[in-house]
Amino acid sequence: MAEIVNLRRARKARDRASAEAQAEQNRIAFGRTKAERKLTEAEKRLAERRLEGHRLSDDPDGKDEA
Repeated sequence: MAEIVNLRRARKARDRASAEAQAEQNRIAFGRTKAERKLTEAEKRLAERRLEGHRLSDDPDGKDEA
């Protein structure tokens, strides 16, 4: 005799496994710790400050009218 399977439970188990697989893919694609995000942001701000410090004029067109 075959094993009796509750279809509702089987569907829920299948959906949970699918959701967990999707979550794993998302963790790989987007998962960064808060410390990593803060470090990246700090590096970006530092690079912007250095670039701004090397600017020769305040004119956005790069033309000096003085």
